[in-house]
Amino acid sequence: MPPTSSTHLVLIPSYNPGTKGVATVLAARRHWSPVWVVIDGSTDESVTALGKLAREDPELRVLALPTNRGKGAAVLHGLEAALASGFTHVLTMDADGQHPEDRIPAFMATSMAAPAAMVLGEPVFDASAPLLRVRGRRISNWFASLETLGAGIGDSLFGFRVYPAAALARIMRRVPWMRRFDFDVEAVVRLSWRGVRAVNLPAAVRYFRADQGGVSHFRYGRDNVLLTWMHARLFAGFVIRLPFLILRRLARR
Repeated sequence: MPPTSSTHLVLIPSYNPGTKGVATVLAARRHWSPVWVVIDGSTDESVTALGKLAREDPELRVLALPTNRGKGAAVLHGLEAALASGFTHVLTMDADGQHPEDRIPAFMATSMAAPAAMVLGEPVFDASAPLLRVRGRRISNWFASLETLGAGIGDSLFGFRVYPAAALARIMRRVPWMRRFDFDVEAVVRLSWRGVRAVNLPAAVRYFRADQGGVSHFRYGRDNVLLTWMHARLFAGFVIRLPFLILRRLARR
């Protein structure tokens, strides 16, 4: 039986994940309970398959958004439902099979030991990782480190992480962005601004080819424009907060 928690749940936003969706959920359930899935306006067969799984498994809950609103919107929908049910923390992971479900217990244990922190995955890439994406994420990580004055965010883009649910929900209710691909980076930067400490743990990441069931909704042009706009507004926020960030950094020495 997998570990069961009344405070920490696995939250999986899912948009047209193909065959990997069901496999990811089943793998997560083998390592944790409960697991919730937010179907973000999916139009593929995963909707029916996940619904069937949920009817057969009381520790699996499926929430559905009627239209595709983006990863951040799906996570916020799940956060609100989790908080209403008394959960305090959520571990987010993608539905495409890239994230290491066997690391769920270790991440949850770290979060339980340091509940005020966010537990962030540091991706360990293998030969399947596209070189362009591996190199490209260095730019976003550099900016995130600058925007937080070196607060210790190991990787700003890797979505396998544990969030303090209330802290993240408060930020997202106030900020009109963070609803699509920009969610992962902006979440950790803004949580850092609020004084939430980052704990980094290694986690293997897998990339699957199309013939292996791999599905990617990343679009280089569209999503890099989104990331550029995101870092522009985060940098503006950083400049405004810079005196406070410096004082907080000095106080911790």
